[in-house]
Amino acid sequence: MIPIPVVVCVLGGWCAVYLLDTVLRQSSASVKSSYESWLSANGLSLSPFHIRWHTSLFNRLFARCAHFNPHFLYIWFSAGMVFGVVAMFGSVVLLSRTLMQTLAQMMAETPEGSHEQVLQVVLPRLNHIFTVLSVDGQVPGVNLPVSQLAYFFVAILVSGLIHEFGHGVAALREQVRLNGFGMFMFVIYPGAFVDLFTAHLNLISPVQQLRIFCAGVWHNFMLCVAAVCFLLLLPLLLFPFYYTGAGALVTEVVEGSPSSGPRGLFVGDLVTHLEDCSVKGVEDWHSCIHQLANQPQSGYCVPTATLQLNRAAGRAYKRLDGTMECCSNNSLTDLCFAYSNNLESKLFACLPARKTIQASRTCHTNADCQTDFSPSLCVIPSLENQTRLIRVKHAPQADMLFVGYPSHLQFSVSLTNFVPRLGFLHLDLPVMLETLSKYLVSLSGALAVVNAVPCFALDGQWMLTAFLEATLCSLIPEKSNRELLGFFILLGGSALLAANVALGLWMVTAR
Repeated sequence: MIPIPVVVCVLGGWCAVYLLDTVLRQSSASVKSSYESWLSANGLSLSPFHIRWHTSLFNRLFARCAHFNPHFLYIWFSAGMVFGVVAMFGSVVLLSRTLMQTLAQMMAETPEGSHEQVLQVVLPRLNHIFTVLSVDGQVPGVNLPVSQLAYFFVAILVSGLIHEFGHGVAALREQVRLNGFGMFMFVIYPGAFVDLFTAHLNLISPVQQLRIFCAGVWHNFMLCVAAVCFLLLLPLLLFPFYYTGAGALVTEVVEGSPSSGPRGLFVGDLVTHLEDCSVKGVEDWHSCIHQLANQPQSGYCVPTATLQLNRAAGRAYKRLDGTMECCSNNSLTDLCFAYSNNLESKLFACLPARKTIQASRTCHTNADCQTDFSPSLCVIPSLENQTRLIRVKHAPQADMLFVGYPSHLQFSVSLTNFVPRLGFLHLDLPVMLETLSKYLVSLSGALAVVNAVPCFALDGQWMLTAFLEATLCSLIPEKSNRELLGFFILLGGSALLAANVALGLWMVTAR
């Protein structure tokens, strides 16, 4: 959840701003006049939990961009118009499928991924589309880690700026006057907007209007594509400074987790294997853990003489979950191992875990150990259900022996694919670039999808109106009938989006 100090700072800051604004407005006439003049001159307006800034300083920049290569811009925004129309209808299909999947998940006895799904407010399960990063709709402090807030807000701001930049340039290209550009903050969420001259907008054709209204979602989509390309090219761009494919580099270890400690992992360690599963990067790390979690526990080849000295058949007993234990509860270094020989089917031995495993090969049956020069048997750790013994290789340090749930190992360590070539290079730089790019992919893509929905107060409302005017004038001559049709479509789209948002919020907060 959101840390209390953060909540106090946010609420306290807004209360201080609102209190100062109220005091200045209720002061003497001269102070009030000077304060309101200052706000007006700087384009500022204040209301509870909302601050807005409007300026015309960037109008010349917008104008220069609108006159850059007119032919290219015509093709660019025409392509955006086609994308916007497709996205408008596609968003309805996506929302409908999402709603059905969410309802099915709610009615299921054991919802899949209820503890692992992240950011499902704006569009639950949007990760099926933007799988590059499972970021769908995020609630800071609820399903978004506080450590990720900076990336989240920067991505929101950049996505909003690119969105409005598209509207502004498209409007000027269609000869619609731009009154100004602005930014705002609502509680903690930043945003941007462009102020267009409505009279000019109403005079142009529906197709021209459609180019303007679709420009925002088009630019969000292209930002999403650009971020994906940047992610794919990142290894090449960072090649002079970082290399990949050698393993997964540890950048953070959760303090107090099973992965920490004197024999655990440390920042800067390069993980190369999980048991016999080769780790070339972060993706291999996750796939190896998934593989080890879903396969039977691996065993280790141990000389028969060692087992005879440590045989614990008489001292083995059942745990509450039905598994066997043969070591003292006070032992921190020994583990109970199960094995079989030609005479008895099930035997147990309490062995020193590190000494037993360190120089041993993995096995699943005694036949896997027959290649050894000395007689050996395959011993398998006798652990509680669902737990695993995993040998993590991170040379030159000694192997880390992890005993526990594989998911605890997976999420207690942060890793990166990028290994610095020089010692002074920061380990977190590639991680920061990757994380920001992934947030841009997810949030900009989600903004494109959501804004394309034919819903009141979104771009989809104006896109639908212009589309109906451009396509149905001959089929439905009466403008009032076209408006009525548009109203019912908008009503349905708004209800569909509201249902997804409400169910998504319920899934995030109630589970």
